[in-house]
Amino acid sequence: MQLSDFDFDLPEELIATRPARPRSSARLLVAEGDRITDAIVRDLGDYLRPGDRLVLNDTKVIPARLSGTRRRSSDQGETEARIEVTLLEPRAEGTWAALLKPLKKIREGEIIRFTPRLSARLEAKEEGQGILSFEADGDFDAALAEAGQMPLPPYIAALRAPDAQDKQDYQTVWARNTGAVAAPTASLHFDDELLARLKEKGVELTYVTLHVGAGTFLPVKVEDVEKHRMHAEWGHVSEAAAAEIAATKAAGGRVIPVGTTALRLIESAARDSGAIAPWRGETDIFIYPGFTFAVADALMTNFHLPKSTLMMLVSALMGTDRVRAIYDHAIARNYRFFSYGDASLLIPAS
Repeated sequence: MQLSDFDFDLPEELIATRPARPRSSARLLVAEGDRITDAIVRDLGDYLRPGDRLVLNDTKVIPARLSGTRRRSSDQGETEARIEVTLLEPRAEGTWAALLKPLKKIREGEIIRFTPRLSARLEAKEEGQGILSFEADGDFDAALAEAGQMPLPPYIAALRAPDAQDKQDYQTVWARNTGAVAAPTASLHFDDELLARLKEKGVELTYVTLHVGAGTFLPVKVEDVEKHRMHAEWGHVSEAAAAEIAATKAAGGRVIPVGTTALRLIESAARDSGAIAPWRGETDIFIYPGFTFAVADALMTNFHLPKSTLMMLVSALMGTDRVRAIYDHAIARNYRFFSYGDASLLIPAS
């Protein structure tokens, strides 16, 4: 299985730099078996059944991009350097792993000041990253929200700078567990009106948590995809969530994760026994063609980067040739791609 098997040509103008408004007005490609239907996200319930269960990732994205100043005194006077910081993941001891640019301009023990309320100390340098400890005047989350910007994916950041609107746009309406540095983007299509429609339809909802890391954007660098090693991300499936999912399976309903993050998490929780179970920890599960799905019956997801692990995941669910046809259809009909783009509902042939 070669990396080139998951490549395709995408016109740059199909890369979405802003989301649809309202959220549920985005387009929805429904692929069920051999059939493709062009729809709208607000009509998602038309393609679901009473008793189906959507699994939603309730992680909350932090404003992980920071710009600060390092000041240094010497016999020649005081100098300063601008340091750009992207938070990557929290560490158990309360520090954060982060990308610092330029890393060579700061020494261990030095302070970066972002605002009068927020600063960080460089504790160590590890494998091209910095380990930071923060000091906040008052609540850390509030100080970070004031100082930081949303960590837009590289393919959006290359086209425009993040702004205040992204703090709302790049967050799900049900976000509650802080810790992600990237959004579970398929969930960005949901608004209160759509959730109410789904409830009326008899579709059930279950919330799980996977803190999406910056590693989700790392390219695959090996041609033999089976040699690729996934980054690890922290997740949690509660006892209540596992019981809800198990009850849906037992009753014959479909379990449909919204987003690849939710799918990877529930399949991680079923790895040991082959059935959903409560779970907490870090997962580096890699889903590519040949994978046997234990929990997910379908998937709602956005359109993904060429040669990415997410293309491999949807190919595992639907089949490589089928995904190629789905993406050809999406490109021909000008669907919007990637994090702020349109959505697909992928239902494998039974």
